[in-house]
Amino acid sequence: MSLLSQARGAAGRQSITAALDIGTTKITCLIAKVTDTHDDVQPEIRVLGIGHQGARGIRAGVVVDMEAAEDAIRAAVAQAETMAGVTIRHVWLNVSNPSLEGRILSESVMLHSGEVEVRDLRKVLREARSRAYASARETIHAVPIGFSVDHSKGIKDPEGMQGEALSVNMHEITTDPGPLRNLALCVERCHLEPEGPIFSAYASALAAVVDDEMELGVTVIELGGGTTSIASFFEGRIVFAKTLGVGGLHVTQDIARGLSTPMADAERMKTMYGSTLASPNDDREMIDVPPIGEEANSVANHVPRSMLVGIIQPRIEETLELVRDAIAAGGATRIAGHRIVLTGGASQLTGLRELAGRIFDAHVRIGTPRGLTGLPDGASGPSFTTAAGLLTYNYRAPMEAPQPSRASAGLGGLLRSLLGFFGLGRGPKAVTR
Repeated sequence: MSLLSQARGAAGRQSITAALDIGTTKITCLIAKVTDTHDDVQPEIRVLGIGHQGARGIRAGVVVDMEAAEDAIRAAVAQAETMAGVTIRHVWLNVSNPSLEGRILSESVMLHSGEVEVRDLRKVLREARSRAYASARETIHAVPIGFSVDHSKGIKDPEGMQGEALSVNMHEITTDPGPLRNLALCVERCHLEPEGPIFSAYASALAAVVDDEMELGVTVIELGGGTTSIASFFEGRIVFAKTLGVGGLHVTQDIARGLSTPMADAERMKTMYGSTLASPNDDREMIDVPPIGEEANSVANHVPRSMLVGIIQPRIEETLELVRDAIAAGGATRIAGHRIVLTGGASQLTGLRELAGRIFDAHVRIGTPRGLTGLPDGASGPSFTTAAGLLTYNYRAPMEAPQPSRASAGLGGLLRSLLGFFGLGRGPKAVTR
């Protein structure tokens, strides 16, 4: 039985869960209390503590300085533990590096009796699982996205159906093993046991996207500091995943180079005055630009805001066009490319929603954390969606699994038990060394 099934079978039980979002520019730790109230009702997840620190030793989702990253993680966790008044041991961990990508696998088996039985489902899923985990890459999700019986496709519950062959399509999300192992090792050196890992954009979707969007088709674009992660959903299941090695930090670097100013001042200008769309007043509005390498009290340069916008806009347009092309190459545009949810810190740039709507020719909105109580106002923006989604993963992720039409049938129990194999009910197996 999956942990999800165990949790929902004990009404009123309380537990502590924690999430650790390790990004290129920020590390966030959330600690929450989970109260299960009823078998068929989503549990209450109340945030008890939050800690966040500027990331160190991380570049594009990859650990490049173990000691610096460890210090930043320890600081964020300690801050959350102090606020929550508890000490944590396990954390749900995200992963997002440019090597991450998804692919669809298919597997078929012949039906011995001419009718789909539990043993047939077990066999086809076992065969698909074997293929998913056979490569040299690390599998972080292996999600069954649909069954077929002979030529009938898109079946959610094939048990009892007549035919000659049973097939399953599975979405496998993988990454290079090195970056994942180093990330897990860094967390373990902080005396924490990582659960997961969970794809960042998938976690963000669980926090920011509503069920109707998941069912009708939606793409979540997590605009982080060093990476941009993409997750497309259709009929409640993740059908496309990819990470690009470009993010908000690249915009900051462009500003620092273009205006010859320190990175800290470039980030401040991006946050306070940055926009992805030009306005008529940009030429008249002047911005102070501290010169790089000069004393703190030196006279700042003055440039029109239009110069800042002229640096930001091309980089953001290029990033969004790369995302659009990746979704098209993955075949997800038709089913999930007409609704876009933007999350991540870089999604807060002024005018980004309008620019994305034009580039994708889609309905676009900014996603913020949902489904949590006790989240401070300062942590309720789009930059905290991944951490919030990690907290809810253990309770919302079963939306990935095919839902049987008869809850009392043997297939329901089989699928629940198989969720643990595929990273659905409990989440993917924890990475340990």
